Amino acid sequence: MKILGINETSHDAAVSLIENGKILFAGHAERYSKEKNDWYINDSLIKDCLQYGTPDYIAYYEKPLLKATRLFLRGGSGDWKPRFEIENIPRKSFSHHYSHAAAGYYTSIFNDAVIVVLDAIGEYNTSTIWVGEGDKIKLRFKQNYPVSFGLFYSAFTKLIGLMPNQEEYIMMGMAAYGDWRRYYKEVDEYFPEYDQQKYNFHKGINDWGMVITEQDRFDIAAAVQVVYEQRLNQFMRMAKTITGKNNLVFMGGCALNSSANTLLWNIFDMIWIMPNPGDAGSSLGAAAALYGKHLDWEGPYLGHNLNNKYPVIKILNKILEDEIAAVAVGKAEYGPRALGNRSILADPRDPNIKDKVNLIKQRELFRPFAPVVIEEHASKWFDMDFASPYMQYTVKCLQPEKIPSVVHADGTSRVQTVNSKQHPGLYELLNQFYKRTGVPVLLNTSLNIKGQPLLNDKQDIDNWEKQYMHKIIS
Repeated sequence: MKILGINETSHDAAVSLIENGKILFAGHAERYSKEKNDWYINDSLIKDCLQYGTPDYIAYYEKPLLKATRLFLRGGSGDWKPRFEIENIPRKSFSHHYSHAAAGYYTSIFNDAVIVVLDAIGEYNTSTIWVGEGDKIKLRFKQNYPVSFGLFYSAFTKLIGLMPNQEEYIMMGMAAYGDWRRYYKEVDEYFPEYDQQKYNFHKGINDWGMVITEQDRFDIAAAVQVVYEQRLNQFMRMAKTITGKNNLVFMGGCALNSSANTLLWNIFDMIWIMPNPGDAGSSLGAAAALYGKHLDWEGPYLGHNLNNKYPVIKILNKILEDEIAAVAVGKAEYGPRALGNRSILADPRDPNIKDKVNLIKQRELFRPFAPVVIEEHASKWFDMDFASPYMQYTVKCLQPEKIPSVVHADGTSRVQTVNSKQHPGLYELLNQFYKRTGVPVLLNTSLNIKGQPLLNDKQDIDNWEKQYMHKIIS
């Protein structure tokens, strides 16, 4: 039985196709339309997906009419009416937060876990706690609009001049350059408890009342990050208390905050965050919800296939000669982060490499880059005793003088660990680089320009090489 999961009418539309528990395909609309955060499915994406077969059922990631009633009765913004359908194929809709929960739990190895979903807003829910036991998922707690972790963070993203629902990750990076003490009291008043907020943040912060200087932007970002982490800690401890579970599945857009995620290891024994925890990941969640059982999760490389093998020596030589290599190989990553198949890889030993790559990507020079490290060497280079295959945790770098281009202003790094099973090609590349340099680490960032989707197909590669004059290894 094939099930097509769909997420649209939200930032970052996506589709997924599963068959009897196997994930056949999962991809983002923006990478086909070339429109960043595209809200709607397009023909090119569907064509790529349906080459794996015609679905028997369609699963939709939220309940459209329930969302419509919230927009009418309670306010907010957005669209509620799905556009894509295939005639004569039955369709079933699941609630927004249940789709998130299913995406996380059914891709995990757990048969007993608490599932926490935190985002801006679904139909009404903004924070939910579920229990996963066997193949059953049951709701234990819900918090509804307008109190929202995600809307709080997005409102301050907008306040400091960034784009809400898109550039929250930039604010998270800015926090390392700020003094959180300067504005902690003011920010804390907006979100004093996990279930209390000053007002509805959907239209932003409307009463800040102070002129915001350039340094203020960084100091506000730092205060927001601290307040968010404190409220997250409260909520997660409450979730553990009411469920008694030691395994955590964390989903929703808030699960992309890697700095805060690391703190959760102080609360839970094991943690699973699916590498696409935001709304796009709910296309897979809806399909999983209809299937109702655990999926065969083999990794995030589920998108458009360039049908080529990982050219380890070619990439290695490029890095050793020019310090930077743009790479597009195999299936595209499902999720917002490049994990080796649509990446710019670089030598982290050169302190100037960060600026060089930021200039290529046309980003602000303060923006940090992630290290990718051989898993068995990770604890020698970073303060961590857990794997981080999807760049979901930020930890202290233990040897910053040796790899300065992947260390942020506060001495931390958002780490990607790699083992031989997870990505054999990237693992071998790291091993070869280690043999040549004594460093088992590379800089890894997404193959794109700021404000544009990740490169996806051969046309993208050709356009990149013509416009930016940087050869892509493919």
